[in-house]
Amino acid sequence: MSDLISELSSRLTRYCAIDSQSDPASPSQPSTAIQLNMARLLQAELAEIGASDIRLTDYGTVLATIPATAPGPTIAFLAHMDTAPQFNATGVKPRVIHGYNGGEITFPDNPALVLSPETSPGLATRQGHDIVTASGTTLLGADDKAGVAIIMAAAHRLIADRPAHPEIRIAFTPDEEIGRGVDPRLPKDIGADFAFTFDGANPGEIEYESFSADGAVVTIKGVSIHPGWAKGKMVNAIHLAAKLIGFLPQATMQPEVTEGREGFIHAVGMSGGSSEMVVQFILRDFELDGLAAKGEMLTRACEALALTEPRAEITCKITPQYRNMRYWLERDMTPVNLARQAAQDIGLDPVSVPIRGGTDGSRLTELGLPCPNLFTGMQEIHGPLEWVSLQDMAQAVALMQGIASRAVR
Repeated sequence: MSDLISELSSRLTRYCAIDSQSDPASPSQPSTAIQLNMARLLQAELAEIGASDIRLTDYGTVLATIPATAPGPTIAFLAHMDTAPQFNATGVKPRVIHGYNGGEITFPDNPALVLSPETSPGLATRQGHDIVTASGTTLLGADDKAGVAIIMAAAHRLIADRPAHPEIRIAFTPDEEIGRGVDPRLPKDIGADFAFTFDGANPGEIEYESFSADGAVVTIKGVSIHPGWAKGKMVNAIHLAAKLIGFLPQATMQPEVTEGREGFIHAVGMSGGSSEMVVQFILRDFELDGLAAKGEMLTRACEALALTEPRAEITCKITPQYRNMRYWLERDMTPVNLARQAAQDIGLDPVSVPIRGGTDGSRLTELGLPCPNLFTGMQEIHGPLEWVSLQDMAQAVALMQGIASRAVR
């Protein structure tokens, strides 16, 4: 176990120090060139451990194979290389707190920041674990570089030890955080019977239900004129954007007041000026009729806004992003059951709860490659308090090895 913890520590801290943040405003594929720095490093490391068929696709995904040592279905394991654009990811300085003592964790680059078991309850159950955090001014990037490190460490052991397992395919994707991680060509390029993403949180979690998701962009064009001569003529797009937000539910249907199976309409970005504003939203619901209702609500809010100011030009474009993987996985629970059995083999109680988000597996499942999601241990993601336990990651490595072993026919 100590060798595995050491390898996971080395891999995770190395990967997290690489800036690979995605950019929703970029039209390129991948959205940022810096993600390719991570991709090329993983190509080299896959070659070092003896993987075969290693390549970097033109859409930015790293693919590799661990050849079969026994008959069985071809299984793929995936993690994403990009980190979330919601918080600073430049200059990440990962640090390992060995043998965590159960108290508050402070941060060298932000003394006012405190990670406490009172606000992050999972910490209280990780006494004695080796905890990895950033230094206080960036996110850590364990979402999903913990998943990358888990797959690499498990692949290393499968290749070196050669236990009985069927063919295994590995894929590291870009742009998952902005909903563009799965190119339509990816399922065919992976060539697996089913797959798993390592992109979840608590040990034992095996997820096969996610949000269904749409994105929306509202463009508000006002009337621009010199403010000194604006009376009766100017239409300020900033004021209209603020009014639009006010038209939407505030006490309900917002991320900060919803939980469980409740969906939301979330304003994630606003840019522009008095002449034109662009407001970006994400719409989330576990059911398609609920998702459609939220899109209709936003559309009606835009129509009501237009009635308040006929001189403005207001457009609302809603784009599908991904769909609840449950719609397909519940028809054939083979990969879910396989993961549950492997979890029980290593002493974990498998838990399946709906993901209040999505993974690459949501889109892959929709495209015909069944792909539930597995835990990594990552906690408090997308912010400066992000942390992960190396011992939790080691359990995920054991889970991947167990799935590979149990799939033998």
